[in-house]
Amino acid sequence: MSNPKTLDPLNTIHGLYRSYQSNSTKPSIVIQAYLDEIERLNPHLGAYQDTWADTALEMATAADKSLASGFAAGPFYGMPYALKDIFHVEGKVTTCGSAAMLDKTASTTATMVQRLTAAGGIILGKTKTVECAFGGWGTNQKMGTPMNPWDMETHRIPGGSSSGTAVAVAAGMAPCGIGSDTGGSIRLPAAYCGLVGLKVTAGRLPLHGIMPLSQSLDTPGPIAQTVLDCLIMFDVLDGCEGWKIAQDMDNGNGLYAVLNKGVYGLRLGSLADSERQQCSEDMLASYDMALGRLRAMGAEIIPFENPVSYGDMADDNGMITAVEAFHNHGRFYKDPDLPMDEDVRTRMLLGEHYHAHDYFRVLQQRKKTIATFGNAMRGFDALVMPTSTSTAPALANVDQAVSPGYFTRPFNFLEMCGLSLPINLASDGMPTSIQIVGKAHDEAMCLRVGATLEQDLPPIGRPDLS
Repeated sequence: MSNPKTLDPLNTIHGLYRSYQSNSTKPSIVIQAYLDEIERLNPHLGAYQDTWADTALEMATAADKSLASGFAAGPFYGMPYALKDIFHVEGKVTTCGSAAMLDKTASTTATMVQRLTAAGGIILGKTKTVECAFGGWGTNQKMGTPMNPWDMETHRIPGGSSSGTAVAVAAGMAPCGIGSDTGGSIRLPAAYCGLVGLKVTAGRLPLHGIMPLSQSLDTPGPIAQTVLDCLIMFDVLDGCEGWKIAQDMDNGNGLYAVLNKGVYGLRLGSLADSERQQCSEDMLASYDMALGRLRAMGAEIIPFENPVSYGDMADDNGMITAVEAFHNHGRFYKDPDLPMDEDVRTRMLLGEHYHAHDYFRVLQQRKKTIATFGNAMRGFDALVMPTSTSTAPALANVDQAVSPGYFTRPFNFLEMCGLSLPINLASDGMPTSIQIVGKAHDEAMCLRVGATLEQDLPPIGRPDLS
């Protein structure tokens, strides 16, 4: 990055880390380059709610000095990132995507942000989100819907609810970012914007300092450009110290040991015929191509007959979300004078109409379904399926009565983990993706399969932002 005015959007966490190590660039140059890209692109794309240029540059200058003094930094040191605007930072406003919360200053800092800061991460700014993080399309009536950068003419949805984070990373306005996933809110925007997104096992990462949507389902996690970058961020978020991450990465230890293991001999469950009909022709073509690549690399691909339909589990996930979301935020949506997003208001107020016995019945059913599904997965290493049923539609064509999380919501309900990975571009020029679903606490398997497929597939490139 010899010219700070020109930022190659293919810069990754790993690539920037190696550049810092070789002294070919430094954090202040990198931060300024990203701020320049934000100034150039954000007025059109609308990814950021707010940028913190002065603070970011001050932190970058301090990082320059530390690196110049020989400080043995970890791979996230001096790394810029985008922060979804439901994560609290003490003294800063957290709008949660709502015009009614423009003056809500946080009194605490989220544990996830504390860990990223301790590792040397530098926040570029807060990114837009669906209001109260309740929606998979990424739309926001009052605060603006970010534009999917893969189509600079037609306003296509970015996916939600971590909409701004995905747009910022896809457009080269950040190398990586943090989102949260209650029913697909990391995986869906990653899929629609051609990125890698990791949904971790329920309870794996602390939720302190994050606006709750559904405490039973919420999971924070990374959105990045590569599987390796997602792993680096996951390690930081999981509390691993920078020196240990660098050591494991250099020596191929820990989770980094799985990235080159391949898929030979793995038994991967593919979609049953009864579930394939949910997908568009383009999505199925990409999915089948990816299955063929996995099969050619030695994986055994076996149709997985899911014991409970994904649609039923998605509905149950939606019911839990609505009840808990209404408990957390219903007071805002019952006030007709507040400027709330009407699409979110409709979803939110559904939570008021469920009875306690309905809610507890679904929670009990959830335990049984987790056990039943776990038994069905015996003998399978992971499941592979499309992340979304189609590519990103135009904003004007979105049906708010339908959730795009048909293949993502079930795995929040099941407390499992999943990785969304771009496959190729469809006939409309938009990214398609695959979701690798792992058993609870088996993020390593998701990363292993994802890294193998990523290394085998031609890169999809980046959006044309000229």
